[in-house]
Amino acid sequence: MQFELGTDGPKVIVVGVDGSDTSMRAGAYAAGLARRQRARLVVVFVTGAPAASRLVAEAAGAVEQAINESIEDMRRQVHEGALHTGAQIEFVPTRGDPYNELVRVATELRADAVVVGASRRFGHRFVGSLAVRLVKAGRWPVTVVP
Repeated sequence: MQFELGTDGPKVIVVGVDGSDTSMRAGAYAAGLARRQRARLVVVFVTGAPAASRLVAEAAGAVEQAINESIEDMRRQVHEGALHTGAQIEFVPTRGDPYNELVRVATELRADAVVVGASRRFGHRFVGSLAVRLVKAGRWPVTVVP
């Protein structure tokens, strides 16, 4: 493999955000990295309806509206962040399991790096957080932002 000047850094960075403080710090870190590397940043926002809402038909409409509002709020925050950092940012809202969706998007885009926030949930120390699962997948360098 021959070295190419200027192409030794990541060109596609995927960052997972969910609105938590750590994920938003991960987004800010990834935006700075993307700006400095002149890389494409893809912000993946994974949502899904709580399992209990599927049991009550009347709740489905309200849950769907809340999900759509959270997607639009995050889209606005990502857009504002892009204006502030000057990075090339793409927003990808998706639904499902965060791990599976981040893997899917990173694979489809042939990402060079994945950035996520550290989990604050106590049980994840023993069961395995999103970050640990991504690292164990061994497919990309994974940066975990505290």
